[in-house]
Amino acid sequence: MQLGLIGLGKMGGNMRERIRRAGHTVIGYDRNPDVSDVGSLAELVERLDAPRTVWVMVPAGGPTQSVVDELADLLSAGDTVVDGGNSRWTDDEKHAEELGAKGIGFVDAGVSGGVWGLENGYALMVGGDKEHVDRLQPVFEALKPEGPYGYVHAGKVGAGHFSKMVHNGIEYAMMQAYAEGWELLEAVDSVTDVREVFRSWQEGTVIRSWLLDLAVNALDADEHLEKLRGYAEDSGEGRWTVEAAVDNAVPLPAITASLFARFASRQDDSPQMKMVAALRNQFGGHAVESTK
Repeated sequence: MQLGLIGLGKMGGNMRERIRRAGHTVIGYDRNPDVSDVGSLAELVERLDAPRTVWVMVPAGGPTQSVVDELADLLSAGDTVVDGGNSRWTDDEKHAEELGAKGIGFVDAGVSGGVWGLENGYALMVGGDKEHVDRLQPVFEALKPEGPYGYVHAGKVGAGHFSKMVHNGIEYAMMQAYAEGWELLEAVDSVTDVREVFRSWQEGTVIRSWLLDLAVNALDADEHLEKLRGYAEDSGEGRWTVEAAVDNAVPLPAITASLFARFASRQDDSPQMKMVAALRNQFGGHAVESTK
């Protein structure tokens, strides 16, 4: 299959490589000419055979809207646009309507896998009409992890990004729980090797997980996380999850508290946020702030 891919950063660049390894043709565009295969969006579209498929991996909001607007003028009826960034699901509905008026299909894909996705595969949560989703199956198969799991057609347009949003809300709460447990263990005199306590949980316990493995990796690199400032950004999806919960009258006490904890990290050097920052860096390559 042939695919255009816009945005070749930490995620997009690795996705291009994984799709190519599966035997597909990927023509990538990025504003950075050092990584781009073409010089412009127009050139990318020209090099694709109709019906074209273009996958967008740029920041949510204005940047995604700008790319969608430009593609709407460059593509033709029968082509398909995939938004694989972290867009809000309400934006998906808007983009599908705008592109659909020109006969262009739209699919939203929530993508999880971070900097590890190239080797391990990406979990995909997809929304859109069946005819558009089915056409993209070869790309989804190339990106997903090996085995029967890691891909779902979650529903209509917006369902993919809504599912990814909830995924990230759960991620917030899980990281916060590990961070609180770590801080409490560090605070008492009786526990003399917190790192090894975390390591002991990796086998045979009900709280073992990939996030726990990454926490151990972070502690191996910096046993007491002394090199990190206790500050953690929120990507926006945690906020959207809480807003959706309010709109639907669904109680989310753990996820909401974990979001507010990140706000607290901006006031003081929070020990819990050291662990959250370390975990975000481990699984997603997100930037951390040094204490020096």
